[in-house]
Parts: sequence; C-alpha cells; structure tokens
Amino acid sequence: MEPKIIKTLCGMEVKMIPKQENIPDFDTKAIQIKHIEYYDPPYSSYEADEITEEVISKILEEIPQGLNIYLYLDPYGEVDQLEVNCDGEWLAIGLSLHGGTKEEKNYYSYNPEYAGVEEFAHVQSGGQSPIEKYLALTNMEAGIKAVEYFIRTGKLYPGIDWAEQL
Repeated sequence: MEPKIIKTLCGMEVKMIPKQENIPDFDTKAIQIKHIEYYDPPYSSYEADEITEEVISKILEEIPQGLNIYLYLDPYGEVDQLEVNCDGEWLAIGLSLHGGTKEEKNYYSYNPEYAGVEEFAHVQSGGQSPIEKYLALTNMEAGIKAVEYFIRTGKLYPGIDWAEQL
C-alpha cells in the first residue's frame, strides 16, 4: 500500500507514517536529550548535566497544563530537536533532524481523527506559526508517551501516527 500524501494548509507536503501496535522495549531511565529550552516565561533552560529525572518528571507533568518547549539531542541547542506545543487541549509535536543540511528531516504528530479538516488548532509552533488540527493530538496520554519516548531514546514514538515532511 502506498503511503498517503497530504498537502497541508501551510503548503507543505507530508507522508503519513502509521502507528505501530508493538512498542519496542526501551530503558525507562535513559536520558538522550542534552539541552532543554522553555520558550514561555520564565524562559528557563537546562544543560546536559542539569537534566535529571526530576526535570523530566516536571516536564511530563506540565504538558497537559500547557507547555512550549524544545528538547534537543544537541548539547548546544541548535539542531536535532523535538518541539512540544500544548495549550491543555491540543498537543503538537515536531521533530527536526539534521537541520540546515541535505539530510534534514522533519516529522510532525498526526491526528487521523482530523484528517481532511482544514482548520488550525489553538497551538502555534514557535509561538507564531499556526498548526493544522490534523498535525496536533487531542490524546494527551499518547502525546506524553511520545515525548517521554523521545527523551529516553532520541527517536520517534511508534505508538502514534506521524507525518514526514517531503
């Protein structure tokens, strides 16, 4: 079966990556991220040695209440990041790898319940770019699992659908 390709309201083309039923085991205490930046007041950030289980727990607890944060695999906070935007109702997750190179890849959470709905969610990427409803989750539990999986493995969570930018 050919992957489904969609042209978004913002004009980009994305290919659907369906979720998997079986989630591979992973180390639930591993920490792959090396830099964290909140982009809402108080605009705090954490370097690799400051990223503890307490910090991770705090982030995961804050998501359903509303949070805008970047989680970087890069210790300098410049490339290879997961962007998490949540207003308490909508949760949009975007992963950018190898930014600024020919190998650049971008992935976005995909919500099949809103496939074909040409409306924007209430969250914004970077505090300014609108996000389509089909690229934002309403299932907070699954979204939080996706964020934790990235923190622990540095990879996309296979338990949700994703959209890969073409």
